Amino acid sequence: MNAFNSTATKSIPQIKSPSYNYPQLDGFLNILRPLIREPSVVGCEDSFFRVLSRELAEIGLKVQYYQGVLVAQGSKPHDLILSAHVDRHGLLCTGTNEFQYAAFVASNRSDLTGDSVSEQMMHTIENRFQGQQVQAHLPYVGTYLGQGYITNSYICPTRNNLIFELDGLDFLQPGTPVSFLDRLKIENDCISAQIDNVVSAAMIVYLFRLGFQGTALFTAQEEAGKSWRYALSWFQRQQLTTQRLLILDTSPYPTREVAELQQVTLRHQDASGYFATEITAELAQRCEKMGISYSYKDAYIQAQNKINNTSYSLGRTELGRLATATEGKINGTTLQIPSTDYHTPNETASLSSINAVIKLLMSYI
Repeated sequence: MNAFNSTATKSIPQIKSPSYNYPQLDGFLNILRPLIREPSVVGCEDSFFRVLSRELAEIGLKVQYYQGVLVAQGSKPHDLILSAHVDRHGLLCTGTNEFQYAAFVASNRSDLTGDSVSEQMMHTIENRFQGQQVQAHLPYVGTYLGQGYITNSYICPTRNNLIFELDGLDFLQPGTPVSFLDRLKIENDCISAQIDNVVSAAMIVYLFRLGFQGTALFTAQEEAGKSWRYALSWFQRQQLTTQRLLILDTSPYPTREVAELQQVTLRHQDASGYFATEITAELAQRCEKMGISYSYKDAYIQAQNKINNTSYSLGRTELGRLATATEGKINGTTLQIPSTDYHTPNETASLSSINAVIKLLMSYI
């Protein structure tokens, strides 16, 4: 008898398709779902770049891959330049059943003085990942090696670094990337997964499919503070400057209620300096014309500092580093999706915000 008879088939549970109020986003979500499943651990993004390259080449774009940056161009490459980083947080095997946060390894931290942002961040995320399922892949090629889960994480006082212990992956060799087991979840008209920043990469692919003819830069190692260098190298190769670089990303807020006060997040500046005022104002004007609610993240942080008597930094973004390094010759602005549970496998953003960002970007087609 065939093992796959009708009786056996009936015993298989049926998975219901999630319901949501934005059917116009089906095309975008169909791009995002498989991309989320592809590993792209900080410092080990090569296999993801190959998947992305295939998607872009099928659209008929000119695609070029350089160290740390994948570039896709349509027929009007200088009209608008979009950028999004593709790396996501994960672990890196550094010894026998020893794993470290990949972003800390990739950033090559040498000054273990305790006052860097990444070192302070260790205490925030130290106990966040117990029980989290993970999967290992061969570096560069992305071949699946196996699954396990995190049993413990702690800050080693001797090495001043975040160490993870895993169950099920003790056979891995040093240098092997381990990604969080990630699947797109849709609930209450929100999506959740480790969406920073695969959601922006998927958005750009979708935009190209709709007819966008500009340029897109997909960068590596943003979470390690290196992506701006890869982007800068491309601009230098092209002997190109611009004031119309638009960087897409997510932007963290403390609660869903606060996140949903705006559909999109803009910025006048970061801790490095001011962004290009013309394109920042242009985005705000388009938001007002299209009925899209927006706010400025730098103004929000400044207001919170005043209310709570704190001194949180405006942050140092990829764009701010680029603008500073080129004395403003390469500049633009940021367009961000408000989110919660930032830098976790459950980062959440509303479909309303995603729909608004896509509408805003479509106005450039």
